[in-house]
Amino acid sequence: MTRLAANLTMMFTELPFLERFDAAARAGFKAVECVAPYVAPATVVQERLRALGLTMALFNFPPGDWAAGERGIGADPARRAEFRESIDRALEYADATGCRTLHLMAGKIAAGANRAEWTDTLIDNVRLAADAVVGRGLTIVLEPINTRVDVPGYFYDTTAAVLSVMNAANRPNVKLLYDIYHMQIMEGDLARTIERLLPRIGYVQLADNPGRNEPGTGEINYRWLLERLDALGYDGWVGCEYKPARETAAGLGWARTYLS
Repeated sequence: MTRLAANLTMMFTELPFLERFDAAARAGFKAVECVAPYVAPATVVQERLRALGLTMALFNFPPGDWAAGERGIGADPARRAEFRESIDRALEYADATGCRTLHLMAGKIAAGANRAEWTDTLIDNVRLAADAVVGRGLTIVLEPINTRVDVPGYFYDTTAAVLSVMNAANRPNVKLLYDIYHMQIMEGDLARTIERLLPRIGYVQLADNPGRNEPGTGEINYRWLLERLDALGYDGWVGCEYKPARETAAGLGWARTYLS
C-alpha cells in the first residue's frame, strides 16, 4: 500500500515550520519530508517527531541560500569546502530524526560554466557523501528536476543524466529520486519509465501537472499510477511535494485511501 509523506515546505505553509508537523499528523500522515529542517535545532525537530509519532522520510543536504534562489551546491566547484562542511550538518539532523534518506541537490549551473568540471565535482561530492553515511545505513538520492517550468538552469533534468552521475560515482547507497511531476514534464511515459528504473529508485515524489497541485487537478492518472507502483513492489515513501490548490486539508480527498 502506498505510504505518503507530507512535504512541510510546500504544505501547511500558513503555519510556522514546527506547527506543520502537528498539522500533518492531524491530517493522517505518518511521515513528513522537507527541503531543510535546519530552521529549528535538531533536538527540537527530534522531539516534535517523537511526540507525534511521525517518521522523517527525507530532507536535503543544506541547499545553499534557498530564499535567494539557490537549489543546492553539490556540483559547484567553487563550493567544495562548503559542501564538505554541509555533510556534518546533514548527519547531525539525520542522527537526531532517524531519517534514512538524504537528497543531495546538484544546484543550478552558472551560464558559461565548464560543465565537465561541474560534473566531476558532483561525482566527487556524491562519493564523499555516500562514503560518509555508509556506516549509518543511509541512502543518498539524486533528483532530475524539470528546467522548463520550475528550475531553469538546474544541473540535470533527465533520468539519463542522473544515472550517468550515479554510474560514475559507483556507490550502492546512491539511488534515484523519481519525482513524477518533474518527469511528466521532461520525459513522460511514466509507467514504463518507473518500471524500467525501479531497481535504482530510492524515493518517489508526486504532484499533478500542470500547476504542481495535488493529484486530481491535472493530467496524471494518479489512482492508476500509485496502484501500479504498489504492483511493481515499491515499498518506500511517496512524498507529497505539491502546492495545494486551496487550503491543504481541504484538498486531501484524493489521499483518504492512503491515509486511513
